[in-house]
Amino acid sequence: MKYYLIVGEASGDLHASNLMRALREEDPAAEFRFLGGDLMAKVAGCAPVKHYREMAYMGFIPVLLHLRTIFRNMNECQKDIASWHPDVLILVDYPGFNLKMARWVKRHLSLPVYYYISPKIWAWKEYRIKNIRRDVDELFSILPFEVDFFKSHHYKIHYVGNPCVDAVEAFRREHPADRKAFAREVGIDPERPVIALLAGSRRQEIKDNLPLMVQAAREVEGYQRIVAGAPGIDPSYYRQFVDEGTKIVFGQTYALLQQAEAALVTSGTATLETALFKVPQVVCYYIPWGKLVSGLRRCLLKVDYISLVNLIAGKEVVTELVADGMTVGRLRRELQEIVKGGSRRHRQLEDYDRLLQRLGAPGASRRAARQMVECLQRS
Repeated sequence: MKYYLIVGEASGDLHASNLMRALREEDPAAEFRFLGGDLMAKVAGCAPVKHYREMAYMGFIPVLLHLRTIFRNMNECQKDIASWHPDVLILVDYPGFNLKMARWVKRHLSLPVYYYISPKIWAWKEYRIKNIRRDVDELFSILPFEVDFFKSHHYKIHYVGNPCVDAVEAFRREHPADRKAFAREVGIDPERPVIALLAGSRRQEIKDNLPLMVQAAREVEGYQRIVAGAPGIDPSYYRQFVDEGTKIVFGQTYALLQQAEAALVTSGTATLETALFKVPQVVCYYIPWGKLVSGLRRCLLKVDYISLVNLIAGKEVVTELVADGMTVGRLRRELQEIVKGGSRRHRQLEDYDRLLQRLGAPGASRRAARQMVECLQRS
């Protein structure tokens, strides 16, 4: 069968590549065409129709400034889907773009639409459930609490487990922890502990968060600071926000987390990955005009937390410093609480163990692929 996938950012590229690999196991004749990234390209053996770097715009102003590009991307994608005639369209997260693509496909093509990694309508824009009911044939969830949410809206979904569990387990199996080798490769002291800084995958996130993260980590004595560079961001962009004592590594986020004693993490998939490596963390997301944003957040968001760790646990496992709540002073104090000897470190690690139980066993990509193929065969 022919599978067309659309991904809009780095985490989606990772999860979609694992899904494609699993689809090929379930369907050896699988053909792929996609908007995505380098990991998907390795699995498919061909370049993406469009790389996600050309599509990732975040925030009202950047989207407004790039509307012409966004509409051009949509138009090119629509034409490509229509000319390739896939058996199914698989959308991965990225709802602003993907829900519009789902609507177009349902209006113009006789083609099933599957959604892998649900739009987070439980957090905001709950009205999008109407679009999902109308335009999405099957939804495959990776967050356990989404089952009850969608059930309350009379929409049945498939919970397949979380692919981050698979990715972390596979990395640990293939790359046993070797502190000396890692220190030698990145140029740090193997005897001194490490604080990992994960400042997001988009330029604006990095610009807003990384300088504060570096300053806070610098004020905790005795620790080395290492930034996990995001795919597609040039090293020179990072250097303007860090000091000489802060290292930047690319393509080694998991290796970094494997060696870190604690982490400062911008909200997103990285918060869950950090928990799976059992690294105590502070979640931080600075936004300009913080007081205004904090007020709007209380009005617009339907959930109490922004990090996946807390959302899945249903309680505050990790501290979240958001908008005007994120200051260097608060970051430093919270960080001191989770390094070795800190009063909150042990409790957070215990909560991580319960989080793992709630997520379930590895095999999310395989379960999703099997169910997708079964749904296609039935239809």
